[in-house]
Amino acid sequence: MMHHTLPPLPEDSLGNALKISAELIAQVVEGSTLTDALAALGASQPQLSPGTRGAVLDLTYSTLRDCGRQDFILSKLLHKPLPEPIQSLLRVALHRLEVRPEQAHTVVDQAVNAAAHLLKGNFKGVVNGVLRNALRQTDSLRAAANQDMMAEHRHPAWWIRRLRQQYPDDWRDILRAGNSHPPMALRVNALRSDIDEVQEMLAAASHPTRELANGALVLERPVPVQRLPGFSEGCYSVQDAGAQAAARYLDVHDGQRVLDACAAPGGKTCHILEQADVQLTALDTDPARARRIRENLDRLGLDAQVKAVDCRHVEQWWDGQAFDRILADLPCSASGVVRRNPDIKWLRRSEDISRFAALQAEILDQLWQVLAPGGKMLYVTCSVFAEENHAQIAAFADRHPDCRRLPIDGQTDCQYLPCADHDGFFYALVEKQA
Repeated sequence: MMHHTLPPLPEDSLGNALKISAELIAQVVEGSTLTDALAALGASQPQLSPGTRGAVLDLTYSTLRDCGRQDFILSKLLHKPLPEPIQSLLRVALHRLEVRPEQAHTVVDQAVNAAAHLLKGNFKGVVNGVLRNALRQTDSLRAAANQDMMAEHRHPAWWIRRLRQQYPDDWRDILRAGNSHPPMALRVNALRSDIDEVQEMLAAASHPTRELANGALVLERPVPVQRLPGFSEGCYSVQDAGAQAAARYLDVHDGQRVLDACAAPGGKTCHILEQADVQLTALDTDPARARRIRENLDRLGLDAQVKAVDCRHVEQWWDGQAFDRILADLPCSASGVVRRNPDIKWLRRSEDISRFAALQAEILDQLWQVLAPGGKMLYVTCSVFAEENHAQIAAFADRHPDCRRLPIDGQTDCQYLPCADHDGFFYALVEKQA
């Protein structure tokens, strides 16, 4: 019996995008982060055109944002899950059928082509049958999905329950925001430009923006930053509008010693240096991420001492001189930025929240040692869960009698919930009493 080698899928075909997207999502399902999966894709297929890469990213991110919905529908169409990456191919194809119903024939045809190139092509018939079945039962499947908590809200059940308990009035809006496309916001570098100049320059290049109350500019349509005039010249940076509050809340002044304890990729580090002439130390545990801090500093014409080190090991990096300001933007569940990192919904477990809270408490206690009397520390997470936020900083203040909590915008602390303008962030400011 002769075996014919299949010709490769045309690079710019929907089938190829479906195949690559399925392989990426399969890696996430098996425990990899999407960041790592994309890095591996870039290394293994550097020849991918920008168009193909864009199509793959769009399919992958959109399918992961929809997580819960396709799995519910597949549970109605299959007796048991199929092996990866076939199961994920069906996830991507079902998502595509839902958002582009007019392409139904093409989507099924291209998904079958993709299946021919996965797992020795043994699942072509199954993929064809499942998708045709899904199309025949579209109305009843959609109605059933809308009655199921995970399928309707596209988040894990434990996540939904936690939000319902902590935000009885806002939980639906938080989940809806988590499933949306994130805004693309810019932070103008006041040392090189101003808001009016940047808005005019971008508008002239057909990239209109709107200005928010805090001076952030939100692009009407997100685009690859390399296409924007003035970026490589350091006139502005890409930074979520919610994240742009950090440098303002930290209250920095010329001549101060400032520590950014978990700094990569350096957005907040650079913003602090754009606001005041300070002596800044930026730390991050990951050498590759620490290099990104340096790259961002160089593009903006700024300087800081960057060290690839774990901030908890004070003896390894501290010179004994106390800091006037500390930015503690700590590792967290990232539940406030899940629309930017939709793999998080798949990868997080309920018990991870207490693990992050324990790590945050350990870091805060270590950093407190290096803050000068009279100095201020700003605690930041990109989480919406109380254990990492209000409860964390309240427990910290209880442990440290020399800690005084300072108000932010007239409140004890500040919880930004994700919305159309910004992601979810938490801020709390404390002062070390002399």
